[in-house]
Amino acid sequence: MSNKGEQPQDNLLKRSMKSRHLFMLSLGGVIGTGLFLNAGYTINQAGAGGALLGYLFGGLILYMVMVCLGELAVHMPVTGSFQTYATRYISPSAGFSLGWMYFVGSAATAGVEFTAAGILMQHWFPNVPIWIWCLIFMVLLFSLNALSTRGFAEAEFWFAGIKVLAVILFLIIGFAAIFGFIPMEGRSTPFLTNLAPTGLFPAGIAIVFVTMMNVIFSYQGSELVGIAAGETENPEKNIPKAIRTIIFRIVIFYIASIIVLSAIFPASELGLLASPFVTLMEIAGVPYAAGIMNFVILTAILSVGNSCLYASTRLLWAMSNEGMAPKMFGRLSKNRVPLNALIFTMSFSLLSLLTSVMEAEAVFVLLMSIAGIAVTISWMGIATSQLMFRRHYLKEGGKLEDLKYKVPFYPYVPLFCIAFCLLILVFLAFDPTQRIGLYYGVGFLVACMLFYKFRLEKKNKVSVETEVKPVN
Repeated sequence: MSNKGEQPQDNLLKRSMKSRHLFMLSLGGVIGTGLFLNAGYTINQAGAGGALLGYLFGGLILYMVMVCLGELAVHMPVTGSFQTYATRYISPSAGFSLGWMYFVGSAATAGVEFTAAGILMQHWFPNVPIWIWCLIFMVLLFSLNALSTRGFAEAEFWFAGIKVLAVILFLIIGFAAIFGFIPMEGRSTPFLTNLAPTGLFPAGIAIVFVTMMNVIFSYQGSELVGIAAGETENPEKNIPKAIRTIIFRIVIFYIASIIVLSAIFPASELGLLASPFVTLMEIAGVPYAAGIMNFVILTAILSVGNSCLYASTRLLWAMSNEGMAPKMFGRLSKNRVPLNALIFTMSFSLLSLLTSVMEAEAVFVLLMSIAGIAVTISWMGIATSQLMFRRHYLKEGGKLEDLKYKVPFYPYVPLFCIAFCLLILVFLAFDPTQRIGLYYGVGFLVACMLFYKFRLEKKNKVSVETEVKPVN
């Protein structure tokens, strides 16, 4: 096994992602089910004020995570990103556990997105079995990911572009409806009456912390900037640029959408499975609203599935090259794509197709909790890695002015990030619907650490002494 960061030239991924691909990749991974379906559920649970406070607080955590990831990714633009950083600067067992936890959550999420896409196709083809559409979409996205990184990135660019345009159109129509410029069928002009102080926190402030896992789940995918660093052209320039624009636009899209939904619909009307985005377009009199929005949501679902396949595959490839996954997953095709890792990720995702025969709402909440817990722990790992990296860098004689991208207000940013993420996990123990997800998530993390300790530690002891070389 070659040293970390010193892969043979025939086993390196190609730096074929441009700035626009990197930006849309992360944006596309975030604007999906979490916005189109989960935003209404969050408002229903926490009220308009609670949802706004939750998404703003989540945006603050997202900012802290992304600047921590930015410093690491610019200095060490490697595929695998935070798993590699955790291995190097926390411990190999931490890197192993975080890597596999994120992989499982991301691969399972891809399978859920395929199932959701199949169910959505019944709007147009009610007599075609769901599994046929699932298979069609799996073949489509597998092909896009297997051909080349550039092909995947180009597909994701257009997937994400459709979503962004749809959200902008929704916001324009929504604000016009709020102030009476567009009449709504069966409803009077709401103005801002539903945002009156008495209705902002119907369940109290504490519920905000319980629903924070919904927010974290919604923001999941932004960390793809780091995972894609090893395949990005000019990472020193493009990664900071992507981080700055992504944080601003994600938070704006979510906050503006929460305001529109809360102003038009009372919190009690907003549920989980019926998308309020479709309902608003229908009552605003948009022709063929249901079909248009279902197509947009289908595109969003496929986009998230596309991003999850990419993230899981690259993470598995990186772990294989570090001795934390079977060596077969580290091999590249002639197009420099980790094909074996992609096949395994796809087969793993098939397990999530079982959700089509279970109660949809219960499965959604459980899977959302598990995925949210996985990404919350991963975010803690990113912040901890940056904290340890900076200490190591200065101890080895490095100079701050030589870092091309630096975390502001160090060490407060990574420390507050870790504390806030830990606080969210603690509050999950008080929510019966999400408690089981917490148990599964923490249990899996502990199991991974124990497995590494007793099965892999001696075999991979040499990896503790390896060094990831910074970009020149």
